[in-house]
Amino acid sequence: MDYYSSQITKLIEELSKLPGVGAKSAQRLAFHIINMPKEQVEELAGAMTGAKNNVRYCKECFTLTDQELCPICSSDRRNHKTIMVVENTRDLAAYEKTGKYEGVYHVLHGAISPMLGIGPGDIKLKELMQRLQSEVEEVIIATNSSLEGETTAMYISKLIKPTGIKVTRIASGVPVGGDLEYIDEVTLLRALEGRTEL
Repeated sequence: MDYYSSQITKLIEELSKLPGVGAKSAQRLAFHIINMPKEQVEELAGAMTGAKNNVRYCKECFTLTDQELCPICSSDRRNHKTIMVVENTRDLAAYEKTGKYEGVYHVLHGAISPMLGIGPGDIKLKELMQRLQSEVEEVIIATNSSLEGETTAMYISKLIKPTGIKVTRIASGVPVGGDLEYIDEVTLLRALEGRTEL
């Protein structure tokens, strides 16, 4: 038997499909949304629809942006000769929070995982290799310290080494099995500063 009307039940169901939102959280969010002023609900719905319709990949680094080039790639204050390779946009954001990295990024949108059927062709590796045709001096591999992240790092290293471009890997400080998006800025900074050549 349903406790709520079909509209409320539908809202709770849709919210519970979001990552990290269980049934109780979805219920709490649903009632919060219902009790919000109509204008705020419309702004929230508009922000979600606007983001879905207008956000796309940056044509250079493949992070998410609503412009052709993201603010980092379009900045002339960034060092475009150093590229940090990360698995996803959340990892990029984690490094940006340190405020110390001056280069640009390349977002792979995943990591090589034979177990999950994700191969080199399923992530943005071909695009990375195309970027290396310009004047790039160093590629910093900042994939997660998981089996998939390490596999991806070794694969990228083997691809880039023959080009003569310096390839480095972020140092320890990032725990094995840890995801970059959940690690504090000091640890991330220590890992960046202590990177080693592969």
